[in-house]
Amino acid sequence: MRRTLTALGFGTLMAVVPVSAHHSFATYYFEDQSVTLEGVVQELQYRSPHAILVFSARDENGRAQTLTAEWSNPRRLSGDGVMKDTLRPGDAVVVSGSPARAGSEHRLHLKKIQRPADGWVWAGGNRGRR
Repeated sequence: MRRTLTALGFGTLMAVVPVSAHHSFATYYFEDQSVTLEGVVQELQYRSPHAILVFSARDENGRAQTLTAEWSNPRRLSGDGVMKDTLRPGDAVVVSGSPARAGSEHRLHLKKIQRPADGWVWAGGNRGRR
């Protein structure tokens, strides 16, 4: 009986933890707003739960700043044709997304990214079209 209760308790805990660990993007980003920035890729952190694009862009005063863009998870990205080497440091990109609620944070929720050099575009699940 004790083993059954322990197993049941553990199973319930395992079912609840993944749900509580996932957050709503609207908690951290203004999902009803959009910004578009031209920049240069510094790094793509292709990891779970969300890939992170680190890039540099100029602010409204022309000063260079480093930003991070929270992207989809690697499984979805790979299904869309985006692999860990799709974007490389030095690639010029145009990034669009929802700005962070905390104004001091230089980050956004990535919705669309373009690489003008070859016409590559990702826009929320388009399989990395050109």
